[in-house]
Amino acid sequence: MKINHIAIYVSDLEASRSFYEKYFGASSNTMYHNSRTGLKTYFLSFDGDVRIEIMSRAECEKTVESEYRIGFAHLAFSVGSRDEVDKLTAQLEADGYVVASQPRVTGDGYYESVILDNDGNRIEITE
Repeated sequence: MKINHIAIYVSDLEASRSFYEKYFGASSNTMYHNSRTGLKTYFLSFDGDVRIEIMSRAECEKTVESEYRIGFAHLAFSVGSRDEVDKLTAQLEADGYVVASQPRVTGDGYYESVILDNDGNRIEITE
């Protein structure tokens, strides 16, 4: 058994699609739109079998943000090296994204940074 995909509701479907394409090399399918429910989605594919479905609909509400809220905690991308972690973190910061944690070695030995996407979701960038 394997995970098929992970789905995330987003406030701005096009901005989120562009974010994952530009910074993490995602490729997108054509938008699906269910005119009856208003649901709009894209499937974003990454190297291997990894896919994220980003979804939007009028009923979506912004919830209280907390680093320790129940539910989705973070999404992690491995970029291959410490140098790439540093470069991508700097590029995201220069492009106006919030860096929640600068590149560092964690207590369990990972080299990572954490940035917030346009909806405040935590994106971990690891080597």
